[in-house]
Amino acid sequence: MDARGQHILYYSEMEKTLDIQDLGQIAYAEAFDLQLRLHKERIAGKIPDTLLLLEHPHVYTLGRHANDNNIVWQEAERRNRSVEVRHVDRGGDVTYHGPGQLVGYPIIKLEERGLTPRSLVAWVENLIIRTVAASGIASYVHPEHPGVWVGDAKICAIGMRIKERVSYHGFALNVNTDLSYFEGIVPCGIQDKSVCSIKSLIGKKTDMDLVKERLIKEAMGTKR
Repeated sequence: MDARGQHILYYSEMEKTLDIQDLGQIAYAEAFDLQLRLHKERIAGKIPDTLLLLEHPHVYTLGRHANDNNIVWQEAERRNRSVEVRHVDRGGDVTYHGPGQLVGYPIIKLEERGLTPRSLVAWVENLIIRTVAASGIASYVHPEHPGVWVGDAKICAIGMRIKERVSYHGFALNVNTDLSYFEGIVPCGIQDKSVCSIKSLIGKKTDMDLVKERLIKEAMGTKR
């Protein structure tokens, strides 16, 4: 899959088109502006449902109700580690995005797929669970904390917003992520849990393109 390429896939069980775009590495602000534009176009019916796949440079993002105190590193340390901070309009607290992490932003018109906000999240959860299972990793949905987990460690954060019945924001799957950057925050505001990645669990670096291919394959077959 070429960076910034574009692919059209189909969900046979829903008979709806899903446009999957691989953007490669892209700055958070640029990706957010793109999301907002596509969100408006999806509301207007100008484009089909879309899934953006990408990586970000180092950034901490805080949701609408996040506690700023959950950013542990001071400005000097963040500057030294090239981490920017962004306040965003999704739910949830603070999380990290960076190289080696597969980020997905689904821009989905819920009613056309017969989805509710909860079933859309469940679709994403199942998509991630099936994707990491291809690497031999058994994951699950925690009954109290959003995201996808392996033991007491989160492997994928999920935080979306639904506006005018169309979703944006999405998920962040730790593939080859440098987990030390999570030391600069209290991830998702949860004090007694940790984070993990595919690399940390299997003990070696994983081909990001292969993970993308697996995720796309599962997206084509995952039931809602």
